[in-house]
Amino acid sequence: MMNKTCTACSAEFEILDKDLEMLEELSPKFGGVKYSFPPPTQCPDCRLQRRMAQVNQLNLYETKCAKSGDRIISNVHPDSPITVFKQEVWYSDDWDPLDYGREFDFSRPFFEQWHELMLAVPRPSLLTGYEFDENCEYTNHAGKNKNCYLIFDSDENWDSYYSYSINQCKNCSDCFRTRKSELCYECVDCVKCYSSAYLQDSDNCSDSMFLKNCTACRNCLMCSNLKNKEYHVENKPVSKEEFEKFRAILGSHQALQQAKQRFDTLKIEFPQKFMHGLQNEDVLGDYIVNSKGAYKCFDSEDMWDCRYCYQVFMPLKNSMDIHECGDGERLYECGVMGYQAFDCAFSHHILGSINNIYYSSFCPHSKNCFGCSGARRKEYCILNKQYTKEGYEEMVARIIEYMKTTGEWGEFFPIEVSAFGYNESLVQDYYPLTKDEVKANGWNWFDGLEKIDQAEGMPVAVPDSIGEVGDDITDQKLTCETSGKQYKIIPQEIEFYKQLNLPLPRKCFFERHKERQALRNKRVLHDRTCDKCGVDITTTYEPERPEKVYCEKCYLADVY
Repeated sequence: MMNKTCTACSAEFEILDKDLEMLEELSPKFGGVKYSFPPPTQCPDCRLQRRMAQVNQLNLYETKCAKSGDRIISNVHPDSPITVFKQEVWYSDDWDPLDYGREFDFSRPFFEQWHELMLAVPRPSLLTGYEFDENCEYTNHAGKNKNCYLIFDSDENWDSYYSYSINQCKNCSDCFRTRKSELCYECVDCVKCYSSAYLQDSDNCSDSMFLKNCTACRNCLMCSNLKNKEYHVENKPVSKEEFEKFRAILGSHQALQQAKQRFDTLKIEFPQKFMHGLQNEDVLGDYIVNSKGAYKCFDSEDMWDCRYCYQVFMPLKNSMDIHECGDGERLYECGVMGYQAFDCAFSHHILGSINNIYYSSFCPHSKNCFGCSGARRKEYCILNKQYTKEGYEEMVARIIEYMKTTGEWGEFFPIEVSAFGYNESLVQDYYPLTKDEVKANGWNWFDGLEKIDQAEGMPVAVPDSIGEVGDDITDQKLTCETSGKQYKIIPQEIEFYKQLNLPLPRKCFFERHKERQALRNKRVLHDRTCDKCGVDITTTYEPERPEKVYCEKCYLADVY
């Protein structure tokens, strides 16, 4: 084990023997010579922070394609120096990324040269499966969706809105990490649920509201840790008539807010399992499913021998320091990579049949590229310049040796070369900073974000129940009661709220998203003991929290 001081935050952190073993295993060869990855200089949090700073999933803008002139929706602000093409144009043969190629300058830092290339080469307006999508103009980091609006990090959904990380859902709205569900609202970490609202960590539940840790429950309200129950309120059996009476009351906004407050108090009275996940072996982290040998990983599934990985969305093996990658093997310090990705490092935003890619972005279906941007279906390229196989390996070896002298070899792209302002990127959700703090670090801040959709004039009164809402509400701009920003109700929402007998939201999408995110535990591990048997556990529940936290054995004994 090696103890180090993080060069970013000055915190002490450990580099374990298994970390070093994996680094050596992942290190590449060029010209038959192995170039080992050095031990990390930053702690796992700061490494994740700089990867997430390269990603803007949620903030969308109206702009124009720099080539066709068409109006498009993009995650790049129109005032940005980044050149943006609509996706159909970017993936076409109407332009050649090698036209932007350049020689490597051994008198200047690598990241400085790469940043200049990144600013010059066009990037796609969004990251979606646009060729498979239908009526999904306002989505990002999403694919194979139909009739969806403002969904992100989401695939294979129909008629769904205002959600993050939902998959194979139909007619769902305001959900977070929910799968294979239908007609659900404000559901977080749920699977195979139907016609329900305000569910968390539940599966196979239907026609219910305000459930936590429930399985196969139907017609239940305000319940926690129930299995295979029907017609229960606050974990007590009731008649069908009593249940329907309680449920009807929740069509009022005022009654719904009171129910939320009551449920926040009620759910902490029941024990919680120390970790969210199932079908795991030898894992440390939280929100992990069907994984083996995963160390300090979160929000992931189907991992095998992975370390410090986050939001793994498809099978991943032998990888380390990953954010949002899947269907790959032997990846290191990568973000938003996958769909047959092998032997890649220090790269981001590359999806589709790649291998041996280093320090690059937006290079799908490519291999053996170093320091490239937008190089589609290319091989043996450096800074978007074409080389022979021999010339490529010789030049990469020289560049790596040079990067060792500048301290750049083994480091991911620094936050200051991100295409986005810190507050635009995903990192602000997990490592929030003020404008002054961001500027003090020398990073970018987007001043226009706070000015978007600021309410003007008198706010529109929102009816207390959906039955009082007229169709003209979709023509009006509502004012978020938290942020003061304006938001709209789309026509599809009216029918959705009527089906579930729910009042209109009083907050904009971004505030609702923050509240859903806050329901989940933070990605920080704590040592504590099981509140029932006293065995040592490592959990994301802080020791000072009011919940009773059980080890898996005690939790299962209590619930079943």
